[in-house]
Amino acid sequence: MGGSGSKAKGVWPFSGSGASGDPGSEGNEQCVARLRGAKGPTRLIFTRRSSLYYDEDGDLAHEFYEETVVTKNGRKRAKLKRIQKNLIPQGIVRLDHPRLHFDLPVVLCEM
Repeated sequence: MGGSGSKAKGVWPFSGSGASGDPGSEGNEQCVARLRGAKGPTRLIFTRRSSLYYDEDGDLAHEFYEETVVTKNGRKRAKLKRIQKNLIPQGIVRLDHPRLHFDLPVVLCEM
């Protein structure tokens, strides 16, 4: 399960323009601009696609099952059958709190 990031120079925000470590160098200014969201999409997620479904009765769940009675060798058994028809996806759901985008090129740590 390797990462999908690129190791090209200038893509990773902490890859400065050289080994000098000068805080005023051009590479660090680019990193700060990228982190501020000056270029590219926003780094916060406010909505997401829900994985829940509505059934015919209006109930909301990930999966729906129906109990059926099966007769085998003269014995009755109850068996659960998964329902996959007539389900309506919930759609886009607004998040209570904004989340960070999964592709945010910054390492977050707490000290």
